[in-house]
Amino acid sequence: MSINTASVGSGSGTTRRTFEFGRAHVVRPRGKHQATIVWLHGLGDKGSSWSQLLETLPLPNIKWICPTAPSRPVKIFGGLPSTAWFDMGDTSEDTTDDWEGLDASAAHVANLLSTEPASIKLAVGGFSMGAATALYSATCHALGQYWHGNPYPINLSAVVGLSGWLPCSRTLKNRFEGSFEGACRAATLPIFLCHGTSDEVVPHQLGEKSAQVLSSAGFRNLTFRTYNGLGHYTSPEESVELCNWLTGRLGLEGSQT
Repeated sequence: MSINTASVGSGSGTTRRTFEFGRAHVVRPRGKHQATIVWLHGLGDKGSSWSQLLETLPLPNIKWICPTAPSRPVKIFGGLPSTAWFDMGDTSEDTTDDWEGLDASAAHVANLLSTEPASIKLAVGGFSMGAATALYSATCHALGQYWHGNPYPINLSAVVGLSGWLPCSRTLKNRFEGSFEGACRAATLPIFLCHGTSDEVVPHQLGEKSAQVLSSAGFRNLTFRTYNGLGHYTSPEESVELCNWLTGRLGLEGSQT
């Protein structure tokens, strides 16, 4: 297994945690390599689950990197360990955000993208908790820094979130106040969000509220798609729309039929 570690702290030296990330599964492009997307799984899952699905999509010009989250105690499971991009007690707006965990996972995503060729467009996406982490990465890109102030090094071309939510929604708008560059980057970053009305894990209204918070913070180039009757899983209709959106936003030469 390939293990990568990330250590984060407040900058004061008072507290540091080290996270060990599991294996990253890579789906190589079948055509001309034009974009690389890091795709993040949901709570309790692993990268291999999504790599098997993503390689079936008619997107031959995309390289997919599917990392595996660290195994850690998770509050929502009563402190039992699970693969998770960050700690969480629930999916409500009132839950306490695990900024260290979010920063470590966003830094891991950035590290995976950092070795890609300069001509390749870079993106991040995910499902459920993976979508939440992808959206957090979008805020880091726009603000140019992680929560604790270290510079965010990646220029993202697109962000995708399926059945997810925005983990930093309560503080996001305040963080963008007075940041002209942040507002400009936010306004031009394409974001594609999908959510089912019958999602029993992450309620549709939470996903919708997250989209509204992002829009009000300045993320103008945002699309939110609702799927009637869809639970906490993907659907063929959603996959088709995702492929079309990525092809258009990333300027891909075309998809395979």
